[in-house]
Amino acid sequence: QLQASGGGLVQAGGSLRLSCAASGGTFRRYNMGWFRQTPGKERDFVAGINWSGGSTVYADSVKGRFTTSRDNAKNTVYLQMNSLIPEDTAVYYCAADYRSLNTVKTIGPGYDYWGQGTQVTVSS
Repeated sequence: QLQASGGGLVQAGGSLRLSCAASGGTFRRYNMGWFRQTPGKERDFVAGINWSGGSTVYADSVKGRFTTSRDNAKNTVYLQMNSLIPEDTAVYYCAADYRSLNTVKTIGPGYDYWGQGTQVTVSS
């Protein structure tokens, strides 16, 4: 199971840190991803990190503003979001991929488990 938390309402230019806690599996073997979705739109890739934390991938829209990291001892992955803009408003989901080795996938079907989502709202 994946449990995302840390969402909320923040003003443009502010920061939030999302957390995704995993239970019931071998977390340290999973590549992890962050996606976001707004009403009526598809779920978009935001960021991903491989099992060791040594490789990360970001969507162009968040490069330089968002950072993903993980603590395998705590079975948790993080998404630090800085310089938030209203366009970042969405429900954010974390996802786990247990089939890949070091390749971080950037599409939803590449992931096997999903968290329930946490709302992020950025006001202008």
